[in-house]
Amino acid sequence: MWDFRKGLPLAAALAAFGVSAVWGARARAERPNPLVVSIQQIISRPVFRHGTFGIEVFSLDTNKPVYQLNAEKLFTPASTTKLLTEGTALELLGAGYRFHTPVYRTGPIGPDGTLRGDLVLVASGDPDISQRIQPGDTLAFENDDHCYGGPPVPGDPLTVIRQLARQIAAHGIKNVDGRVLVDISLYPEGAREEGTGTVISPMILNDNIVDVTASPGPSLGSPVVLGVSPETSYVRFINHATTGPANSQPDVEWSGDVMNPDGSRDVTVTGTLPLGGSLARIPYSVPQPSRFAEMALADCLQAEGVTVSGTGAAAPNFKALSAYYTPGNLVAEHVSPPLSQDVQITLKVSQNLHAGVMPYIIGAVLGHALTNVDQAGFDLERDFLAKAGLDVSGASQSDGAGGSRAAFYTPDFMVHYLAYMFHQKIYPQLFAGLPILGRDGTLVDIQIHSTAASHVFAKTGTYDAEDLLNRDDMVIGKGLAGYMTTPDGRHLAFAAYANNVSVPDTDGSVDKIVGEALGEIAAAVYNSPRESPESP
Repeated sequence: MWDFRKGLPLAAALAAFGVSAVWGARARAERPNPLVVSIQQIISRPVFRHGTFGIEVFSLDTNKPVYQLNAEKLFTPASTTKLLTEGTALELLGAGYRFHTPVYRTGPIGPDGTLRGDLVLVASGDPDISQRIQPGDTLAFENDDHCYGGPPVPGDPLTVIRQLARQIAAHGIKNVDGRVLVDISLYPEGAREEGTGTVISPMILNDNIVDVTASPGPSLGSPVVLGVSPETSYVRFINHATTGPANSQPDVEWSGDVMNPDGSRDVTVTGTLPLGGSLARIPYSVPQPSRFAEMALADCLQAEGVTVSGTGAAAPNFKALSAYYTPGNLVAEHVSPPLSQDVQITLKVSQNLHAGVMPYIIGAVLGHALTNVDQAGFDLERDFLAKAGLDVSGASQSDGAGGSRAAFYTPDFMVHYLAYMFHQKIYPQLFAGLPILGRDGTLVDIQIHSTAASHVFAKTGTYDAEDLLNRDDMVIGKGLAGYMTTPDGRHLAFAAYANNVSVPDTDGSVDKIVGEALGEIAAAVYNSPRESPESP
């Protein structure tokens, strides 16, 4: 008998019995990979039988894939698109870029404080003219953003506009015999971003939303109680909504939206709320953000004792008025926090409008485009991606937020993009904006009890539509892409997409079924053991 206690190598010991060392390597290779098994168990659930998954896990340490499934196929990425948009903005504009929003006078100020001319606010595309601004040049957010019906950040949405009004009054202006105007020449106003329908404009006040709340009245048939923020002369809500029977379905909506000759709006509210029910949030998307801001500034000037007496139906000639945009005519200015703060807001809560305007801003500020401004922005983005050595054939994008039907990425493209950004100087600012699994942003309710909670940093995405035939919800695209450091110290980038999954049309089913599954995949990656060198 051979004595294995002699300390001879295992291969030599096996050779003595005619057993090749290849057998050991083959055994290791045929042993089930725990990560493969975990992912297969998740995606094999009956609810996913008609859906398609695309996944890639990429080692940032070895610069090699760890796991791939349909990695070269194009998938609907939804709001994971924002990773490209915001990363491009950080790289091209710079993390420290600030928006400057000035107000100019177009005439002299008389001894009695009368401005013989107009006041012109020149819109810069600043997405955060709101109460988001906090001490220390930071921006606040709620995990469920108000554009999706969540609560607004506490405070006054007109904070910045009031500050501008105070600056104007401090110049000794007591009466404006012209108009209050907003110059939106930077890029066109009017297109709607495809996620929430909010209007894209260089002028963004309170995310171009009026926050409306509705609460049931004290008795059956009594009017519901409306709350409006901000309250301005731009929009008047005519309340025809009533309190319905307890336990009835809430059904409050806009049933009419009429524009008046001065550009203000009359909006009729109808429907019912159940007696004793909870408060309903109904964000109203402003149809004309520039006029919204004009009337809000006029209201705030009036509160500062400055009257605006000028009227006029003729459209202003901003090209001619731009001759007055000089330091001597500057009467107020707002300077935003750094761009990196807005990137954090955009990624944490998946703020569609903020991402939607970014290609326009890049095209206008860096591309100096006067027409096809968003195309100019995408041309600059493509140049950036190509110079980074990325295969842009694995990417398709036509808006900043990911709501376009032309939005597609391969998991392989996404992880290589993330790997490239990992080595750039703006990576800390991009990383700081990513939702944290089970803790904040759009991942606050996903995998909250998992050992991976707090350790996965990733952008979510959801693109779904109502399936009337089956009374279900069709998840056209759900995504999760970002970074993690595993317990044994490996640095990984990953992208996981689930497309064409049917789920019940009930509140939260998309996140509870598909969102949780993607979170489980991320957790499985986080908890996966280090692969041995012999593993395929």
